[in-house]
Amino acid sequence: QGKFTLLRDTRTDGSFLVHHFLSFYLRAGCKVCFVALLQSFSHYNIIAQKLGVSLTAAKERGQLIFLEGLKYCLDLMFGEEEQSGQSNPLQFLRLVGASDLRALFDFIRTSLTPSGSDSWKGPVLLVDDLSVLLSLGATPVPVLDFIHYCRVVVCSQLKGNIVVLVHSNEDSEDEENELVVNSLCHHSDLILWVEGLATGFCKDIHGQIKIIRRVSLELTAEKDLIQIYQYKIQDKNVTFFARGLSAAVL
Repeated sequence: QGKFTLLRDTRTDGSFLVHHFLSFYLRAGCKVCFVALLQSFSHYNIIAQKLGVSLTAAKERGQLIFLEGLKYCLDLMFGEEEQSGQSNPLQFLRLVGASDLRALFDFIRTSLTPSGSDSWKGPVLLVDDLSVLLSLGATPVPVLDFIHYCRVVVCSQLKGNIVVLVHSNEDSEDEENELVVNSLCHHSDLILWVEGLATGFCKDIHGQIKIIRRVSLELTAEKDLIQIYQYKIQDKNVTFFARGLSAAVL
């Protein structure tokens, strides 16, 4: 409880970790607010069904609060939210020269604040992916402020967990994105860094994952614990193994 997990991918797609955490927390009986900025609901639902979880059923019973970023962006473009009378969590897109994410934060806080009838084990905020906010025009400081306030409410006050995916490329010229990624790395309790193979594509090894447990955040003299594995993504699961010990190699 109260942990911030950063999912970081470089030269590959780390979205399989998002699907893992989504199905994991739903099966565990947690209330999940999923800020999905990258794909549609049907995309996540199809993959979740392969993992034995129904997002539609989770939404109907109030366990899953799904924010479909693609839909809200279209509503803003065509003005449909004015007809419905509901405020749009992504309304910062209409503010020229500003990137106030307060509406998005209010949506998350309202969604995860427990009511008297809630019986879920704990709140979880899942974001896929934070880099999209920068692409939509938000600047690094408001994005980092947004994450800070989410941590205060979800992790500190509600004793829940936050899982955020960001894309990064150390050779990229996108300085704003790298600033956000590096800042989040300094504040994360756990970093799962997925990287593509330096040697290129391999059908038996899809990449490597670096697991960094931030022991140094606990103000001890110990160094962060780092483990590195390679992995292969299959239809319904992911196989992990030590570097150089893939069945294809042996």
